[in-house]
Amino acid sequence: MNLVTLIRERRAVIGVLGLGYVGLPLVSTFADRGFRVIGLDTDESKVQSLLAGRSYIQHIPHDTITTCLANGFTPTTDFSRAALCDVVLICVPTPLTEHWEPDLQYVVASSETLARYARPGQLIILESTTWPGTTDEVMRPIFEKAGHKVGTDVFLAFSPEREDPGNAKFSARNIPKVVGADDPEALEAAVAVYQAAIEAGVVPVSSTRAAEATKILENTFRSVNIALVNELKMIFTRMGIDVWEVINAASTKPFGFMKFTPGPGLGGHCIPIDPFYLTWKAREFDLPTRFIEMAGEVNRGMPQWVVDRTMLAFSDAGRGLAGSRILLIGLAYKKNVDDARESPSYKLIELFEKRGCKVDYHDDYLPVIPPSREHGQYAGRTSQPLERAGEYDAVVISTDHDYIDYDALLQRARLVIDSRGVYRQADPKVVKA
Repeated sequence: MNLVTLIRERRAVIGVLGLGYVGLPLVSTFADRGFRVIGLDTDESKVQSLLAGRSYIQHIPHDTITTCLANGFTPTTDFSRAALCDVVLICVPTPLTEHWEPDLQYVVASSETLARYARPGQLIILESTTWPGTTDEVMRPIFEKAGHKVGTDVFLAFSPEREDPGNAKFSARNIPKVVGADDPEALEAAVAVYQAAIEAGVVPVSSTRAAEATKILENTFRSVNIALVNELKMIFTRMGIDVWEVINAASTKPFGFMKFTPGPGLGGHCIPIDPFYLTWKAREFDLPTRFIEMAGEVNRGMPQWVVDRTMLAFSDAGRGLAGSRILLIGLAYKKNVDDARESPSYKLIELFEKRGCKVDYHDDYLPVIPPSREHGQYAGRTSQPLERAGEYDAVVISTDHDYIDYDALLQRARLVIDSRGVYRQADPKVVKA
């Protein structure tokens, strides 16, 4: 029986390599559709949590995990079990190096492991965001070096993840899935896989490069437009104009305008990183990416703008930042999620502490700062209750979680630095940043 038939009859075994914010929703999506799913991850604590029916991602409830287990989901750290899978979806991080260049170590390691256990007829789909050409130029040679003929023995495809953690309207199952492959058999099988699980449909494109470029375009589009409103925020602030009022007014135009909102900087695993995958690859073709790089510079500079606005507010009150106490509201990179990856809040903590401030934070979604490669020095710090806001010289709003009573916060606080446009009415206690 061929792979497409196995998929259409729900007899194919689906492997998901990487059980994080992208992989775990895919596990649930395929398990709910009647597929047997094997989850592969190097983190033993994640696997044990899942085996016990516990979710470690806030917007995925425990009941979802127990349902998956009841439907035959098997999480494991034993990567030899990849050999049991007919299809494997790779959902691993693609960060940047300290020099802002692509770091594909997790894609490479995953490919090498899967090549070790690959068997004839297997389909491997990369979902991790990367530069156009990765599937063909990085993954294909790894499988071929292991003795697999790509397009005959094993098949490769690319389908960019489109997860939006915390978005109640869209989930893995109701977001259209772009799929690209470099041979017709791989494309047919990859399309069949997602058609069997994704309610919103599948969008096939001509190649893995086209699919990879699609994701880069989506995130670069957001990065550039967020940089635009961030720059306008700084300009309009100097002009005495409320940028959030202007954006809301502009949003009433029913055509030719799309609303983006400014903030203290970019966060999450995609938008601050992905455009630089494209700028790196563009160098191979001797093409500059000035527009994209300038947007990155603007967005990376926003935490400093927030600190400067705080410093100015302190100066107007006749004091300096050194020795002051700051309560940072929100550690997550956006509201209503427990994801702190690449959060600008970390940069704010660093910048304030460099100026001699004592910085605490509040975030019910992240009661303890988790270990991380980039910000390990902050791991273990605990969230402080909002009732203590009056003990601090300033409260800085970095993440505008919906659960927070902002009226009560304003009553308690001595000074509020608002980087998210939470407070719309002028107030002597509030400084827009």
